[in-house]
Amino acid sequence: MATRIKEKAKFRQENKDKRPYATVRYVRISSRKVKIVIDLIRGKNVGEALSILEFTPKAATEPVAKLLKSAIANAENNLGMDSSNLYVAEVYANQGPTLKRLRARAQGRANRIRKRTSHISIVLDEMEA
Repeated sequence: MATRIKEKAKFRQENKDKRPYATVRYVRISSRKVKIVIDLIRGKNVGEALSILEFTPKAATEPVAKLLKSAIANAENNLGMDSSNLYVAEVYANQGPTLKRLRARAQGRANRIRKRTSHISIVLDEMEA
């Protein structure tokens, strides 16, 4: 049934994205709130992106900044890139699983509380000289 498994695996390995990236999953903040922050840093130099995140008064800046630092460390340590030439090529936040809780209301009723999570990914790339 499975034909050309080794050929397909070799093709996937050769075409694997060579750009440094970092991903964080199950962050306890809504992806809608994270998207406001990541739109500020998309396409920016990593130094500029870190300074933008440092002075942005949003709750999502802390996990995004930590993730960006992780992607920079991956570029330097795993791929031998210089961090001064890097920029944020792709950054996106997807919706994760929602934790459902109940809040007691009047007359024996209950309302559902939705605690949303998100998955955030950052892909860096080197600037053309």
